Amino acid sequence: MGDVINMRLVRKQRARDEASVRADRNRRLFGRTAAEKAADAAAKARIERTLDGARLDFTSDTVDE
Repeated sequence: MGDVINMRLVRKQRARDEASVRADRNRRLFGRTAAEKAADAAAKARIERTLDGARLDFTSDTVDE
């Protein structure tokens, strides 16, 4: 015969575990310093400028038919 468990305590423990996982994920997503956020924004802007500078312009007047 199995052990007797209290389902209320199991549900509460599961909720605590899920809250802990959610809190850890939020700490990784939102727990960054202003310098880290600024560095990421600068890197993103640099990548965007590079991509925009390398973009090819295909207009109808440049194509010989």
